[in-house]
Amino acid sequence: MVETAHIPLVGTVDPADVERFSRIADEWWDPTGKFAPLHRLNPVRIGYVRDRVAAHWQRDPLGGDPMQGLSLLDIGCGGGLLSEPMTRLGASVTGVDASERNIAVAGLHAESVGLDIDYRQGTAEALAESGAQFDVVLALEIVEHVADVDLFLRSCGRMVKPGGLLFLSTLNRTAKAWALAIAGAEYVLGWLPRGTHDWKKFLKPSEVARGLRAGGIETQEIVGVVYAPLSRKWSLNRNDLDVNYMLYGVAGPK
Repeated sequence: MVETAHIPLVGTVDPADVERFSRIADEWWDPTGKFAPLHRLNPVRIGYVRDRVAAHWQRDPLGGDPMQGLSLLDIGCGGGLLSEPMTRLGASVTGVDASERNIAVAGLHAESVGLDIDYRQGTAEALAESGAQFDVVLALEIVEHVADVDLFLRSCGRMVKPGGLLFLSTLNRTAKAWALAIAGAEYVLGWLPRGTHDWKKFLKPSEVARGLRAGGIETQEIVGVVYAPLSRKWSLNRNDLDVNYMLYGVAGPK
């Protein structure tokens, strides 16, 4: 049985963004629909998290359930595209999203495939205020959609247990990111609905690292995530942070 719970919505929510994603929530699990870019990106995201978690806890990333026994928070979980594979890797997953429709879609899909995931409508800061902590916190493709970045990053950091890991991915605030992620992806190629991203909300890696430090997270690695048009695949690239990038950090003592 999939558990769903409600957390009050407070300061980091951007109502326009929540409404925008709520309108297309039914398409989360359509690999050719409006979330097709995330479906193509997912193997890279999953592999990155799995491998760093396994290395941190000295486990075999390919040996069965490398996240067995670990609690994991997927903040901004959407329809559950990351929550489900993290559950299959052995983690005990809590998925939180500000959109009630996203949570409903995620819960129904998890139940249909027999996965037990604790889905909740709410925000990072409300959950942090409740005192909840996890071994691993994921904040992937979400920080560029929140209203109060500093509060969001600080709240995410507070929810990582001492010695635990936080993963974050977002878009860099560069001219190249505007050209590819907004002009190209939204207006030329039509990969994403127009208005999905606001370039002013893109963050430089130094800004993210500084915000996470306020929540007790020390960044360990930053890698670029690049798209190859010919193969239509994403890959990691340590030398190209110009558009998409991922990072992870370790939580210090609370």
